[in-house]
Amino acid sequence: MTSAKLTQAAAVLWHARQSREPCQRISEQFFVGRLEEAYAVQDINTERALAEGRRLVGRKIGLTSLAVQRQLGVDQPDFGMLFADMEYGHGDEIDSRRLLQPKAEGEIAFVLGRDLTAPDTTLGEMVRALEYALPALEIVDSAIADWHITLVDTVADNASSGLYVLGKQPTRLNDLDLALEGMVLEQNERIAALGTGAACLGHPFNACLWLARTMAAVGRPLRAGDVLLSGALGPMVSVQAGDVVRMRLTRLGEVQCRFV
Repeated sequence: MTSAKLTQAAAVLWHARQSREPCQRISEQFFVGRLEEAYAVQDINTERALAEGRRLVGRKIGLTSLAVQRQLGVDQPDFGMLFADMEYGHGDEIDSRRLLQPKAEGEIAFVLGRDLTAPDTTLGEMVRALEYALPALEIVDSAIADWHITLVDTVADNASSGLYVLGKQPTRLNDLDLALEGMVLEQNERIAALGTGAACLGHPFNACLWLARTMAAVGRPLRAGDVLLSGALGPMVSVQAGDVVRMRLTRLGEVQCRFV
């Protein structure tokens, strides 16, 4: 595919997010068919965001839950960029006008205390680099109309990243079994989804290691202070203005936000 076509595809996704008007699949509009092309489109918009002054503060790994994979009809994870203006804190109100067609999912977030720059990063190096864990809500949001996406479409669209909400109870990783960490996601005080850490590629560390190696390999290595959203612990739920979403984890605390 020509660079002009990739640039056009990136521009359509950029306009969809700026205008809050979903677009049709770029995989069909521009015949983007390969994963490498989709990441090239994502990278074009990442560079555009950086050029406009946005600040890169972390990464997300998506499609780590088999339940979410089934919802979207895909069979592998992906990654996207997190910018400083995407972050909210526990208890914050989120202006729904920032979003197109949002959904919420419960996750475990990590904050790095060390850089991870090697494509062959070991599990030991990665675990040593994780400073602490936090409960998190990822507000995923597709620029593709009706979430009618393929893996290529979601990757090109920054892995369907919208916003994220971090809890305020940082927890060291000593003596935690994150695979057994239980999750309850509530929407307007009703249980909307259940899950465990094992839903995230078997263990959140597996997701983080995949992400660390992948980001080093593509030339955007993870740095100290970066936030890592390690992947959904259960199915995502559609949200709208007026909704209150709360996630509780067994030992890592809770995080909540309100859509207005």
